[in-house]
Amino acid sequence: MPDWTYQPLRGVAAALLGVRRSQVLALRALATVGRLPGGGWAVARALGHRHPPAHLAGTVDGVPVRSRLGAVVPPEVARDAVRALPLLGAGVIEVAPATEADVVRQAVAGAPVPVLVREADPAEEEAIVRDAGAVVPGRTDVVHLTSPDIPAAVEALADPDAIVLATPSVLIDAGPGWFGRVLEAATPTTPPARTTGWNPRWWPTWWWGALVGLGMVAGGLVAAAITLGPVLLWYDRAFLGASVDHLHHINHRLVGFLQHDRITLAGTMVSIGVLYTGLSVGGLRRGWPWAREAYLVSGWIGFPTLLYFVGSGFLEPLHVAAAAALFPAFLLSARRRDLTPQWTSAPEGDERVRRRALVGQLLVVITGAGLFVGGVVVSVVGLTEVFVPSDLEFLGAEPAGLADANPKLLAFIAHDRAGFGGALMSAAAAITLLGAWGWRRGEAWVWWSLALAAVTGFLPAVVVHGVIHYIDFGHLAPVFVGMATTVTALALARPYLCARLR
Repeated sequence: MPDWTYQPLRGVAAALLGVRRSQVLALRALATVGRLPGGGWAVARALGHRHPPAHLAGTVDGVPVRSRLGAVVPPEVARDAVRALPLLGAGVIEVAPATEADVVRQAVAGAPVPVLVREADPAEEEAIVRDAGAVVPGRTDVVHLTSPDIPAAVEALADPDAIVLATPSVLIDAGPGWFGRVLEAATPTTPPARTTGWNPRWWPTWWWGALVGLGMVAGGLVAAAITLGPVLLWYDRAFLGASVDHLHHINHRLVGFLQHDRITLAGTMVSIGVLYTGLSVGGLRRGWPWAREAYLVSGWIGFPTLLYFVGSGFLEPLHVAAAAALFPAFLLSARRRDLTPQWTSAPEGDERVRRRALVGQLLVVITGAGLFVGGVVVSVVGLTEVFVPSDLEFLGAEPAGLADANPKLLAFIAHDRAGFGGALMSAAAAITLLGAWGWRRGEAWVWWSLALAAVTGFLPAVVVHGVIHYIDFGHLAPVFVGMATTVTALALARPYLCARLR
């Protein structure tokens, strides 16, 4: 598993189960998930997310491998390690000392990468290889690393004939995320190129991504200005057949309730724009593959939620126009044309600072996952029940009574609620993936993107609830929990993410 779960949880598991048992349990859990249909792909993408450079490919006794970086594992954990570690970036596994053919046979069966066998006695080694079947013998130039020093690993991989293996002590000290850090450090990079000219056909993809982000920020600010000003536009009044004064007459808290929905949506739109701009300028511009994928996952969640309007019964022209204007730019930003590695691979620095940052990383991922679940719930409620119990308590009304007062009112409210749910899912996906994939020393843009997204997302939601006096502890508890975990995460990670690099 990656460092952001491995390091914080290792201490807890070790305290409960012992160090040895906790390590075996972690490998077994990852191997089990990897065996499930689609599990290996999900783990490799969500946790491993490795893109080994082409020059690290090679062969092991004639068997091609994508990466010559691997690990040494003892025979008692070989069966799980052979299935778990390749998901995190290991291209070769060595079982040593391999003394029993049955153990090796079980490890090799269905192994996704070549398996080396090493035994002190060459005669016994040959016998084990012969009895176990399709096991690749260790006759290649193998370098065993006993230190997690990344530059040493990169230097060893510079030999195109060398297989570089991390010993168990390296994985115990540095965590399985060590594979990804080595692969990134070994990737040849160049400084970001200066792009000249303003012909849109030749704009780099990150410009289009930044344009989408800035457009989302502008859209959120416009939505906030409308909400704090006239509240209803001409097409809103036409759909409802009612004015703001009429809504006040139906229920004296109804306008405030609509404002609280729309301000929360506007803040989420600005947060999405901040995240997209950060991913584009800090990630896409420098060729990070994971930044492109995080951006696309979030966008392909957000744009289709426009179809929520079909389910709610109210098609908002301004929202449709904004989506229609930004979607072509989103498609242009999805091109792979200029994803040339242009990042800087920084040293890890102080280990205590890194480990505190890993706790912060875990909190960001947990927060993002929680927000995504919240977005799903809000979407479902908005498209079905429309209200949660605390909403009705605040309004002092029932849905049937509101529908009797204005038959189109529920559809109008539902479209706001469902739209917020879709936007929240989109923002949550970007937060989760940025936290899971973007944690690297000196990448200050990651910290600032998350910090500004948190401010623009959480603060308007809290303020508008206070202004309209919709103060229900159960309703606001998830918001306050998200704020607390985000502040804690950013405080722990700031010295690491915002470190000044030479």
